Amino acid sequence: MSELPNALPVREADHAIEPLFLKRWSPRAMSGEALAEDQLMRLFEAARWAPSTYNEQEWRFLYARRETPHWTDFFNLLAEPNKGWCGDAAVLGVVLSKKTFTRNDKPNPVHTFDSGLAYQNLALQGAAMGLVVHGMAGFDFDKARRDLNVPEDFAVEAMFAVGHHGDPADLPEELREREEPSGRKPVGEIVREGKFSF
Repeated sequence: MSELPNALPVREADHAIEPLFLKRWSPRAMSGEALAEDQLMRLFEAARWAPSTYNEQEWRFLYARRETPHWTDFFNLLAEPNKGWCGDAAVLGVVLSKKTFTRNDKPNPVHTFDSGLAYQNLALQGAAMGLVVHGMAGFDFDKARRDLNVPEDFAVEAMFAVGHHGDPADLPEELREREEPSGRKPVGEIVREGKFSF
């Protein structure tokens, strides 16, 4: 299993935070090596422990491993640019969220937010394990609903790819220069005390 290449730029936080937040990024280069069952379940176990409104745990994850009967269904959901690098993923997944509360069937206004928290747990666990976890909006949401039999009371939120780090030189040429951790806006650009004043 290959780890994060050492030649990549080191991210630095402006305020003291846990190193895991800086370690997590969204590379595209993957080796094609399979994930062991226990590695995959560790990712979903981390997602399981995300906070949620009324402990609804409204997230659901569908996935397919490479070279299994489900792989083609998931791979064919991807936009063409994402197919160029996702072919070397070990796993493709879809994040869903239940739009109504199970407790009373009323609309849940934060189902997307809560499911995003679960995905973030998964992504951070992947970073801690030295894996690539890359979330995507570049796929056909309607086709995902149809082809994966997603009921109407669930929202299709996002897709993600998981795998072991690969060689960036194997990526399509237009993606190679983007294969490094990105920076972030300063805290002062995203936070205000009191009323909106951005």
